[in-house]
Amino acid sequence: MANFYINPNNVVHELPKNNQPKFFMFGVPSYTNLGDQAISLAERKYIEAEFPEYQYIEIVEEDDDDAIPVVKQCITKQDIVAFTGGGNMGNLYLNHERARRKVFSTFTDNLTISFPQSIHFEDNEDGEIEKQKSQEAYRKNPNLVLVARDAQSFHRMQSTFDNPVIFTPDMVLYMKSVNWKFNRNGALFVLRHDSEKVVKKSTIDNIKDILGNERPVKRVDTVLDEPQKITPVTREALFDSELELFSHQEIIITDRWHAMVFSVLTGTPCLLFGNSYGKGKHAYFDWLEHINWVSYTDEEDTERIKQQINAVMEAKTHAYDLTPDFKQLHDLIAHNR
Repeated sequence: MANFYINPNNVVHELPKNNQPKFFMFGVPSYTNLGDQAISLAERKYIEAEFPEYQYIEIVEEDDDDAIPVVKQCITKQDIVAFTGGGNMGNLYLNHERARRKVFSTFTDNLTISFPQSIHFEDNEDGEIEKQKSQEAYRKNPNLVLVARDAQSFHRMQSTFDNPVIFTPDMVLYMKSVNWKFNRNGALFVLRHDSEKVVKKSTIDNIKDILGNERPVKRVDTVLDEPQKITPVTREALFDSELELFSHQEIIITDRWHAMVFSVLTGTPCLLFGNSYGKGKHAYFDWLEHINWVSYTDEEDTERIKQQINAVMEAKTHAYDLTPDFKQLHDLIAHNR
């Protein structure tokens, strides 16, 4: 199935003149967070594999506003509207939340799906104001279904919105694992630089001491410095390159949820620390606790951290299959036929 990557100036030109149902995915990122890019890639692969009867059409985030009236002109009752998943529902990333509100409150006659998200409205005046704006926008769409990617978000969405809420893993966990059998050497620290960062520098320094000087240590982030923009055409190669980087490592130390997911896909030992509102922690215990080579910790005690690092580095990889956990999402789309 062809994958259309469109902007508002050529939407109508790009859309094939046929009766094939369309699946419009709004909010596709162009920024360089590889976790969010991997989500968009996984969403496309999911629809292509599970629902090949749909024409999958991606709308990049900066084109959302201009694309809405164009899509409105050509949308039919059989089509589905969606907004990409991630960890940005709430008031921490308002540009995404405002775009989501606009899409949800516009396409009220079609099945509309908010793909798997974590949610966090801050417990202050700003958080309450923005939550009420989102409640008002979401309430306008009787066909909107929210998808939570962790139990904490599932319960928060249920208590915040009137819309139905379902529960699936992060979409990247739909992707197939890889085993390139590289020789592993070194430790990769994949650490945040944003407002969600809570892990202490002293903890990271202690871990470096635990790992010793005998192996190379590299620090990166899943947010790339180069290139400055990623498109649906270029993202898969960058995703593969990231998996290759992980596949060369002996251990990943991270506070990035998707760095743990990449570790799962590549069979790379990984220790995950928390972020400011627990999205990685809760998703780990919901979906990944049974995977031996990854673990979560809130520890600051050096000896206990050392024990966890040793445990994941000594663990054997094993088969896993999270595909059945996407059943609620699959059934939702299938029933639109």
